[in-house]
Amino acid sequence: MIRTPDQRLRVFVSSTLRELEPERRAARGAIERLRLAPVMFELGARPHPPRELYRAYLQQSDVFVGVYWQQYGWIAPGEDVSGLEDEYRMARADMPKLLYVKQPGERQERLHALLERIQHDDTASYKPFSTAEELAELIEADLATLLAERFDRSRAPAASPADTADTAATDRLPAPYTQLIGREREVAELLAWLDDSARRLITLAGPGGIGKSRLAIEVARLARERFDRVAFVALEHMRDADEVVPAIARALGVREMSDGPLADLIANARAGHRDLIVLDNFEQVMAAAPVIAALLADLPDATFLVTSRARLRVRGEYVFDVEPLGVPSDPAKGSVDEILDAPAVRLFGDRAQAADPRFTLTAENAEDVARICRALEGVPLAIELAAARVRALTPGVMLAKLDRVLPLLTTAARDVPERQRTIETTVQWSIDLLGADAGALFVRLGVFAGDFSLEAVEAIEAVGSWTADLLETLLELVDSSLLRQHDEAGMPFFSMLAPVREVATARFELGADAAVIRRAHADHYARLSVETEPLLRGTTQLAALARLQAERDNLRAGYRHLISLGEVDIVADAVWRLLLYWWIRTLLPEAKGWMEQILEAGVPLSGRTRAIALAFSSWVALLQPGSRVDQGPVEESIALFHAAGETFGEACARTVLSLACTSASPPDLHRAEQLERQAIELVVAHGDASFEGLFRGALGSVLLFQGRADEALTIFLAVLEHAIRIGDPFVESVTLTNAGWARLALGEAHPEVFARHLELSLRLGNEDGVGYAFEGLAACAILLSDVDRAGVLLGAAETARQRTGLIEQRSYITYQPFVDRMLASDRAAEFEAARARGRALSRRAALDLVLGAR
Repeated sequence: MIRTPDQRLRVFVSSTLRELEPERRAARGAIERLRLAPVMFELGARPHPPRELYRAYLQQSDVFVGVYWQQYGWIAPGEDVSGLEDEYRMARADMPKLLYVKQPGERQERLHALLERIQHDDTASYKPFSTAEELAELIEADLATLLAERFDRSRAPAASPADTADTAATDRLPAPYTQLIGREREVAELLAWLDDSARRLITLAGPGGIGKSRLAIEVARLARERFDRVAFVALEHMRDADEVVPAIARALGVREMSDGPLADLIANARAGHRDLIVLDNFEQVMAAAPVIAALLADLPDATFLVTSRARLRVRGEYVFDVEPLGVPSDPAKGSVDEILDAPAVRLFGDRAQAADPRFTLTAENAEDVARICRALEGVPLAIELAAARVRALTPGVMLAKLDRVLPLLTTAARDVPERQRTIETTVQWSIDLLGADAGALFVRLGVFAGDFSLEAVEAIEAVGSWTADLLETLLELVDSSLLRQHDEAGMPFFSMLAPVREVATARFELGADAAVIRRAHADHYARLSVETEPLLRGTTQLAALARLQAERDNLRAGYRHLISLGEVDIVADAVWRLLLYWWIRTLLPEAKGWMEQILEAGVPLSGRTRAIALAFSSWVALLQPGSRVDQGPVEESIALFHAAGETFGEACARTVLSLACTSASPPDLHRAEQLERQAIELVVAHGDASFEGLFRGALGSVLLFQGRADEALTIFLAVLEHAIRIGDPFVESVTLTNAGWARLALGEAHPEVFARHLELSLRLGNEDGVGYAFEGLAACAILLSDVDRAGVLLGAAETARQRTGLIEQRSYITYQPFVDRMLASDRAAEFEAARARGRALSRRAALDLVLGAR
């Protein structure tokens, strides 16, 4: 192009105006002495808003000069940043940036933060200065050097861009066979990352089959207009790191024309071009990571988007962890619409319909599909392989076969890479890349049944020592996407996706040391039960519940193994110590199941173990509708606890017997009161503040059933103060609902009490408490003559009870009179219609009805 005399290079000058007025004059003089054109805010007519003006100026400029001192600049109404920062952000990636900071200075906080980011911008020159005269000298010298460098590069001796670059090369992205589903958030976030000039090496990291390549292709496709060229480099068949740079050169259309380094040819050929280079399946050539880091410096205008099962672990890398697709929450608790909207379910439906056009997602099969997606933990490849089986299996039959997922997850498609024909080969592909220590540890981790803590890994490592540095080896497994790391209750936890875990488990079972490791695993989780017991009370309750919930599958596996060895006393003790966990998390039927296994194990039981088993079994039976409880086993439990000298156990057994007396037909409320008072004496002597509050509340309930509502309320209010004082949310939640029923018995409706109980129940994960809250709120609505709301809430309560399968008989005694009153009124039909609507509500909709935005 032939320039006319007035088309000089334009240099945009960015700074605050008043505090740097002398410096701006000096910068203008330096630019004009080089016969360049200064582009400055104060030099042009301004019939436009300032933001539009400087953005237009920037678009027409060739070089960016930034001058900074103390002030961050004015932030216009409706904007997040000042014009000063906006100008720096808007400077094109291919625009040379010369930045100068005046010294000394007391800089505003936001300017300090901006300068810290600028210092890490490896596409910019960054220098200090003290006076306007020094600034002028720096700008004049730097602009002259910049022009000389650009001229030298344009006539590089090795080859010119015309010699080395294939001008006919165009973007070569693989054409995807299928629509990308469920990744809208990830695509948007990655496109924003590509707009950030600081993020020039982005690694999409994740296990095999998670959808890294498909996501990278979609992001690159949508980002085409932002780059001069998009190059896709497939590395899946490479094993030699030396092949990577030639592959990049071919993708960019750069031809090797001399004996010089190929990286230099690429740098010369693509100088000044903003390229996006996609490197797919980089885990195959991890030794080339330093080469990519060097190219990052040689190609200052390029961005690398890498997919890999392991992180590159080089400077400048930004890792984007590709997670599984979102799966529905518990399908039993969600509506059909919520299930069908889950990304994993949408993917299953799309791929299943591609396999068999007759297949459609319906209300009838939605729950089965949701459970399949949950079992496969949202792994896209696993879901696609499973969906292809709808030609032979219904979702219901497929779900039944998912106990062992690997045989089901295969494909006969001829155009699928061998490593993706089955989930098992996909996992094997990652295992083959591990070092010896990591491979050995991976096999031993097959002992774990679900998420596991660092402490648990240390416990099994103590019996084998398969690695010199456990933390470093775990990190290798995390970086290789075979393990996933997260924090729970302030502790590091690890997990494996279902297909990975099944491979690890299968290999573990074949190991010579499997029996020793399994025993170490079981002993650790028995100890965990003992150590966690005191933490389930008071202010540590929520964290302890989260810890146990995170490791629940391993607790179960440990208990099963100990029972198989005849170590039933250890299991009974462990289960008993976690009484509050089973109770709060509505898992009491599971605890009863352990007790039944212990009683049926055919091994001698200690008196304490038998007492625990009888107490648990009797208590849970009382919570299961329609059960008739024989008081004999509870009486025996009390005697056995007493003989063993365990006051806490005896207090619990007496409370269970009190509950049985209250629930009997007719109820024996006098004996129930006596038993509860005895229980309180025992637990006070034991010194357990949480159970003291729970047992005093149980006494208040007995008094309430006796018609002594005033006395009961006095007890409940005292217990509520006690619960808040000791910081125990479960005692507080139980007492709130008791106090709400006492007030209802006195003719007062306090729905806010039950709403607070509901909030606490949700925090605790106490699904049983949700049912109690809805029942109390329904009774309040009846007392307040809000018939429609009462019916809806009672219907929602009934659905909640169906989910848990539990209902305390005493709860029925309190709310049923309110229901009978409505059924006998002239608004019974309206009430029943609302009740039916409430039963059909999803859990989320019912909670929204009560809590709204909360």
